[in-house]
Amino acid sequence: MTEHSRDASPPQRVERLNRVYLHLDRLEHNMRVLERCVDGRPLWPCVKANAYGHGAVPIARRLLRLGYGRLGVADVVEATALANAGIDAAFIVLAPALPEHAEALVALDCEPVVCTLEMVQALSGAAQALGRTVPVHIKVDTGMGRIGIRPDEVGAFLESCAHRQGVTLRGIMSHFARADEADKAFSHEQTRLFTAAVEQARAFGVEYAHMANSAAIFDLPDSHFDAARPGIAIYGLAPSATIANSQLRELEPVLEWKTRISFLNEIPPGAGVSYGHTYRTARPSLLAALPVGYGDGLSRRLSNNLDVLIGGIRCPQVGRITMDTTLVDVTVLRGRVATGDEAVLIGRQGDEQITADELAGRLGTISYELVTGIGTRVPRIAV
Repeated sequence: MTEHSRDASPPQRVERLNRVYLHLDRLEHNMRVLERCVDGRPLWPCVKANAYGHGAVPIARRLLRLGYGRLGVADVVEATALANAGIDAAFIVLAPALPEHAEALVALDCEPVVCTLEMVQALSGAAQALGRTVPVHIKVDTGMGRIGIRPDEVGAFLESCAHRQGVTLRGIMSHFARADEADKAFSHEQTRLFTAAVEQARAFGVEYAHMANSAAIFDLPDSHFDAARPGIAIYGLAPSATIANSQLRELEPVLEWKTRISFLNEIPPGAGVSYGHTYRTARPSLLAALPVGYGDGLSRRLSNNLDVLIGGIRCPQVGRITMDTTLVDVTVLRGRVATGDEAVLIGRQGDEQITADELAGRLGTISYELVTGIGTRVPRIAV
């Protein structure tokens, strides 16, 4: 037997102590809230960026069961991964692709967003070669300044697309730049520009006009057109704190991020803690080690600026957050805390709650970045 030989097979399943839990009943609830806002128009939920960090496969699977058959993804790689996982949906590929991706887009029956004739030509060639038809959505830049054709180019672009074999005009779309702000003046101007583009598109038989994101679904009913593309709201997170529609408060967070105490350590007063000793104990302290760190997406910039729920109370994180470990001061729980106890980073425990918005605020960012940053090594568990 060699030094590294094992006389027993490894266990079939070893579960991480650091996990994201997905409350899929809340996902369904949030979709119903959004449905009321759009008065029966189709909703095309966005599951890009691993479903905003929630886990694209379990989220997409539940959305399919709820009857949502068209999903928004960022690129053909995301569409491929979902298709390989058995997700039988129509994928709107929202980011512009290159001609080299045309064959894969057509083969997967994707609905790519287009804003160049070069890409339309490539899709046409791939569709004819495969004996298929590819539906496309034309992107119009009404003020985002990111991607899309100009409003004054819409007529000529539609004319060019209409004569391409293998290509059908499924939709025309745009995207808001400032819909999450209290002042909607710029958003109203974007809606006006897009409405003019839609009028041109109708003459070419375009089936769907769509523009509304989560913020617009709540606050800009004139932008709902034929369908809406909710993103952050389906996960129960607010697009911003300035949304006026009271229905926003009905949303319920889908995600909870929890771990468990892996070690307890008594530390004397005046001792430095973690790398750089950025924190020193002021009293005899009981510290809990949690098996989560920046390798899992818990930002190092939250060091000494984070609360964790343990035993139903807020306990301060202390010292620098490291790649795999975070320390929390649980001195107030001495005698009432043990290894294996639950620790909540995002979610509810007892009467206390820590939200993604709270952590994002401490980081000076938005909840979108926070949840999409949760690492892929953290398992997503549907509950």
